[in-house]
Amino acid sequence: MPTLRIGANVDRRGFVGKAAGLAGVMALAPSLVAKGASSDSGPPVRLAQNQSGSARMTPAPSLEVKSVPRLVGSTTKYAYAIKAGNWIFLNGHEAFDFETGLAPEVEGPRGYPLSGRPPLRREADYILRRMRNILKDFGSDLPNAVRVDQYYTMGPAVSAYHLARFADFEGYIPPSTSIIMERCFCGRTNTHTSMIAVAPGSDWSIQKVTLPGQPISASGYSPAVVVNDFVFVAGNMALQQNGALGQGVEVRPTARWGGQTAFRRQVHYVIKQALEPSLQAAGSSLEQSLKAQAYIRGVENFPDFMDVWQQYFHDIPCAITPVPAKDYASTEGMIEINLVALKNGSSRKKEVVNVDLPPLATWGPCIRAGELVFTSGLIAVDRDGTVPGIENGASFDALSLAGQAQGSLVLSYAESVCKAVGVSIGNVLRAQYFMSDVRDFAGVSAAWRDRFADQAHPLAAIQVPSPLPANGARLISDFWIYAP
Repeated sequence: MPTLRIGANVDRRGFVGKAAGLAGVMALAPSLVAKGASSDSGPPVRLAQNQSGSARMTPAPSLEVKSVPRLVGSTTKYAYAIKAGNWIFLNGHEAFDFETGLAPEVEGPRGYPLSGRPPLRREADYILRRMRNILKDFGSDLPNAVRVDQYYTMGPAVSAYHLARFADFEGYIPPSTSIIMERCFCGRTNTHTSMIAVAPGSDWSIQKVTLPGQPISASGYSPAVVVNDFVFVAGNMALQQNGALGQGVEVRPTARWGGQTAFRRQVHYVIKQALEPSLQAAGSSLEQSLKAQAYIRGVENFPDFMDVWQQYFHDIPCAITPVPAKDYASTEGMIEINLVALKNGSSRKKEVVNVDLPPLATWGPCIRAGELVFTSGLIAVDRDGTVPGIENGASFDALSLAGQAQGSLVLSYAESVCKAVGVSIGNVLRAQYFMSDVRDFAGVSAAWRDRFADQAHPLAAIQVPSPLPANGARLISDFWIYAP
């Protein structure tokens, strides 16, 4: 269907955000003035008009969905892979069989699980083998991956996964983000992986990006890649090539104060010394940023993160999802940020999606670039500033009532975004849930079934450190949407 746009163009400097986590789409000033973009800043930002009611919806059958009707025998219909145009999304993969549950080849011999290959390596091999098979079914393969997001329960799981990744990906590993979290979706697994790949085709070849004077990391992944109009940048920390904190970042252990805090210094470093050089090497810039995920140590650091973020992105609309993290590649790390952007001079245009969400329910705008729509992180805060289901949720945890009430609210927000770009919830490519207790996902799943009936759920759910920033909140959600 045609792209939804209004007639006027909006220069990136006409976008107004709010600091400290209140930057929602409601922060768009009504008096935005159309300006022409300079030649080095890429195309102007546009405002996509909200279309509801009679808006024609793009049908979900335009997608190729691989799903199981009953995830591990449950009532959850799980979409573990979706192909949309040339894009392929693999969602929430862990080392278990989607239909039957625990996999004997991962569990090992009964009574002797330490026999044979190391258990953590068995998990990694299982995940990557299945991913490769799925990609081949779609006419693609691992060398066509452009992004992998991995969450682990422990450092040794990362090492085992990297060994498997080196073996399976061979000479090319796509931009990667690796974070230690509290637990995976399955209580017995230690690695959770999601992937974005492309189907080979004209203008869909992958260009690897290297940074001048810097070798590929010890983990082997590319710092960034370019495919078609898009740039995918790996998760970056405030570290030098030798693994030490970046220059000017470290604060003396004996210092009680002295300028910016250690956390704020790390955020500045990641944006200016890591993300921006990666974008420049890929033929892009901060102004072309579309979507970022920021993994933050300590929920108390969320306001400082948003404050620093707004110093760079106040006039640059970019969807942002902050997520609590347990640990990183370095114990000194406090932040890791990944990024999706457009190339300079791309044919696709960045648009801010005009959707009516409560300002406190999101950290930033919803962004559209061509056929892809990126929400900022969504949290279950209602228009009155409260989280639903707190009192009854604690009393009726047997019903997973808190998960259901909060899941229903964030799903209503996601559905509003879909309607604003003229598609249905069936065009969600990935629904990512960062949960304070992953057992509350039963309520989210019930809310999905209640709202969307038999629509397969492209879920990826993990447990993050608690508490979440809003009192009583159980989840932060992220949605990737296809709107051709």
